[in-house]
Amino acid sequence: MGFIKALIERFLLHEGPAKSAELAYFFLLSLFPFLIFVLTLVGYLPLTSKDVLSVISGYAPEGALSMIESIAEQTLNNRNGGLLSFGIIAALWSASNGINAVVRAFNHAYEVEENRSFILVRLTSIILTIAMVLTIIFALMLPVFGKELGLFVAKLVGQSDAFLTIWTAMRWIISPLILLIVFTSLYYFAPNMRLKLKFVLPGAIFASIGWILVSMLFSFYVGEFANYSAMYGSIGGIIILMIWFYLTGIMIILGGELNALLHKRKIAPGKL
Repeated sequence: MGFIKALIERFLLHEGPAKSAELAYFFLLSLFPFLIFVLTLVGYLPLTSKDVLSVISGYAPEGALSMIESIAEQTLNNRNGGLLSFGIIAALWSASNGINAVVRAFNHAYEVEENRSFILVRLTSIILTIAMVLTIIFALMLPVFGKELGLFVAKLVGQSDAFLTIWTAMRWIISPLILLIVFTSLYYFAPNMRLKLKFVLPGAIFASIGWILVSMLFSFYVGEFANYSAMYGSIGGIIILMIWFYLTGIMIILGGELNALLHKRKIAPGKL
C-alpha cells in the first residue's frame, strides 16, 4: 500500500491529470494523419481495411470506432501517391508532437532537465514514431502471413486442426505483446536518462495491461450505459475519443512514474 500511495502522490505532484489531458490533445491531432498514412500504406500491401479495423475494434469504444471506420473508408477510396506523401509528412510531424509531450512527461517523472538539442529530441520522436508505425504494420501482417505459413507447415505434418486451435489462442497473446514492445521502447528511449531494461519493463507491463483493461471497461461503459450522442450530438464520437485518449495518457504517465519510482528507490532507497 505504501508503494501505491507513493505512486499516486508522484502522479499528482507531477501534474499527471493535466499532462494526460495534454497527451489526449496531441493524440487526437495526430490520429487522423496517422491513420491516413497507415491506411494508405496498407493499400499497397496484401491487407484490407478489415484487417486494420479488427485490431482497433478490440479496444476502441463504439463511438470512436465508427469515426475511425469512416476515416478508413474515405482514405482507402481516395488513395493516391500524393496522399501517401502528405500522410508521411503530416503523420510524422503530428505524431512526433505527441511523442514530445511524452518525453516532457517522462522527464518530469524522473525529475531531470531536457538538455538534448531540439533537433535530437525531434529526431528521437520521429524515429520512435516510425518504429511504432513499423510495429503496427508488422502486427497487421503477422496474423495474415503467419496463419498462411503456419497452415502450410501444419498440413505438411498433418496437424492443421491442432494448429488452428493453437493459432486462435496465440492471437490473444500477439496483440498485447506488440503493445508491450511499443511501451517498452517509449519508456526506454524517451526520457533524458540512460536506463537499463529492467527499470522500464515494470512500467511497460503495467501500462500494457492497464490500458487494455481500461479500454475494455470504457468501451463496455460507453456501449451499455453512456449515450454521448444524445448529450453532445454530432461531436459525441470526438468526446468519446478524447476521453479514451485521456485514459490512455493516464496509463502511459502512470507507467512512467512507476518506472521512475522504482529507479529512484533502487539508486537511493533511503530517500523515498
